[in-house]
Amino acid sequence: MKQLFLPLAALLMAGLVSPVRAQVEYVDPTIGGVGLLLEPTRPTVHLPNSMVRVYPVRKDQLDDQIRSFPLTIVSHRLGELFFLMPGASAAPAAWDQEVTTPYYYSTRFDESLIRTEFTPAERCGYFRFTFPDGKAAVHLANVHPGELTPEGDRAVSGEERFKDMKAYFYGEFSAPVNFTATGGQKKRLVAQAGTTSLEFRYGISFISVEQAKASLQKEIPAWGFDKIKSAAKDRWNKVLGHIKIEGGTDAQRRVFYTSLYRCYERMINITEDGRYYSSFDHQVHEDARPFYVDNWIWDTFRALEPLHLLLNPTMEADQLQSYVRMYEQSGWMPSFAVMWGDYACMNGNHAAGWFADAWFKGVRNFDVEKAYAGLRKNSLQATLLPWRNGPKCALDDFYAEHGYFPSLWPDQKETEPLVHPFENRQSVAVTLGASYDDWCIAQLARDTKHDSDYGLFMKRAGFYKNVWNAKQGFMWPKDAEGKWIEPFDPKFGGGQGGRAYFDENNAYTYNWDVLHDFAGLFELMGGRKAAEAKLDNLFREGLDRSKYEYWAKFPDSTGLVGQFVMANEPSFSTPYLYNRVGAPWKTQKQIRNLLNAFYNDDIHGIPGDEDGGGMTAWVVFSMMGFYPVTPGVPVYDLGSPVFKRVTVWLENGKTFTLIAKDSSVDNKYIQSVKLNAKALDQIWFRHADIANGGTLELQMGNKPNRSLGVAPETLPPSSAMICPETLTAK
Repeated sequence: MKQLFLPLAALLMAGLVSPVRAQVEYVDPTIGGVGLLLEPTRPTVHLPNSMVRVYPVRKDQLDDQIRSFPLTIVSHRLGELFFLMPGASAAPAAWDQEVTTPYYYSTRFDESLIRTEFTPAERCGYFRFTFPDGKAAVHLANVHPGELTPEGDRAVSGEERFKDMKAYFYGEFSAPVNFTATGGQKKRLVAQAGTTSLEFRYGISFISVEQAKASLQKEIPAWGFDKIKSAAKDRWNKVLGHIKIEGGTDAQRRVFYTSLYRCYERMINITEDGRYYSSFDHQVHEDARPFYVDNWIWDTFRALEPLHLLLNPTMEADQLQSYVRMYEQSGWMPSFAVMWGDYACMNGNHAAGWFADAWFKGVRNFDVEKAYAGLRKNSLQATLLPWRNGPKCALDDFYAEHGYFPSLWPDQKETEPLVHPFENRQSVAVTLGASYDDWCIAQLARDTKHDSDYGLFMKRAGFYKNVWNAKQGFMWPKDAEGKWIEPFDPKFGGGQGGRAYFDENNAYTYNWDVLHDFAGLFELMGGRKAAEAKLDNLFREGLDRSKYEYWAKFPDSTGLVGQFVMANEPSFSTPYLYNRVGAPWKTQKQIRNLLNAFYNDDIHGIPGDEDGGGMTAWVVFSMMGFYPVTPGVPVYDLGSPVFKRVTVWLENGKTFTLIAKDSSVDNKYIQSVKLNAKALDQIWFRHADIANGGTLELQMGNKPNRSLGVAPETLPPSSAMICPETLTAK
């Protein structure tokens, strides 16, 4: 009983108490369940960062038919593994009476009145079915080529082959069943019994059926659906309870906690009893540390990873070390580290931003020497081409020599066979992204004593200036002879989706995607006042065409305010840049406007693709009132806190509290700032200021304070002008 007298912080660290209960009740997984133009969210049921993730397979939240339930998914938004469907037929069925939570799902089918319930464990799942007619039937099938094998009259095992790897399961029914099999590559079994209630518990493995069975016996050793459901609920309450919010509306609390829940869908831990199968070398490895996959680093480095570096630094270190292992196993630092290996999507070497951000925030429990070697190799020896990872080509040699990725004229045919036929070169976006990545590598080089590399990577960090067209005032495509592509419409030019020169967005968005050198960017624009005017114009400039025409070309560019695009990740830092030009009250106004306009508690409540926390981590940060504008520089810019009080229980047992006195719909402007009772004349703070706890106190009001944080010496540090280690606690 002595533990009862331990300090609260010690109890929290020991996992003996949860700081806050019942936060999971605010989570609504149907928010964003109908995509505006692209993909909807899914009401995914899982434990935080766990291997088994399940949702009803349907087009979106308004689709009135469920086609099946997977036993787990391949990767976020990349398909399912195995097929399960209750009823006399395996055909899609109309549904109603749905209950969706992170830890429990339930629905009833209209015609049969069969109720299906599901709750998860780490590597296992548990279904419970109710059959009103007393004729229990459950269809199991392979989604991919594979086999299903009955094991007696209660158990079944299976495997299927996908993307050059295999998935396995072992499952048990709560009552004897009769199995009927049908053949073909995608084999199907029907399990039937004369009962009104039938349960099915199973384990998943990427190693073997035997390992799946061992996981099931470990995680769900006995029948008892409600016990597993209760444990899953407790797990979510513990994780979501790391942040307590006070104030705001019920709708805002639903948006906040649902967004936080979304931030735990990836990466996932695929370690099974100290072993894991890696598709990066197609071997089973033994390791004491967990191995994580499923990370779309092109966008998650901006907000999702910084959020977990604040909340879960130990897990982040394990995930970073997983990337190191992937480099060791495959020879390249991955871009999208999914289940089946590197899914070379999008562009950039953005793991550099993630590693640098962790390093300068004091998260260092990973092999930084091997990480640095992998990042360096990807920068200097791998191709920068979008949707490719591997050895460089002639365009990469051109980039190294001339300092920009060359663009083609609209009537020119592609000369490089490695260029993706749909994604194209994305020449300006590639140049901007690589400049930032190389800046991050330069900072790691300096701090880890790779002094000979520092100058090289700092030179490459400045390559973004080579695609700035001073005459036009935009980032602009340039051909191999150094000529600007003319004519070119910065609103609409550049092939389908702008992919010849940009990526999913136009020049108005990419004008601001220079995360590592805002001071240098503003100088190109003519100074801070000129940059402020360009920011104003960004939020006001019209499309000069119908939305129908615009979105036919830029479907990712939803959530429009003028030319600003809320629905795509390269825009995330842009509203905070008013802080950098000396007009922070405009950041405060824009953040509130954007949250109110695009993040609501309904099925349309997310303006673009929610890449497993890629979009919603911005919401979590922005609603709390601060944001990591440049990953790799350990500071946060203030925005406009939605809640009157936010308490963050840090992993080290300390608490960080942000108090926004009098915050309301009208009172969105910061009047004064105090950090640990010390008055500040700035609108930013260091990660080191809160990593060991502290209190940030803001007085809010309904009028802008036009003098707070506007003096040049009080502006947030421009990352290219400082060494991040000077901002890191020692």
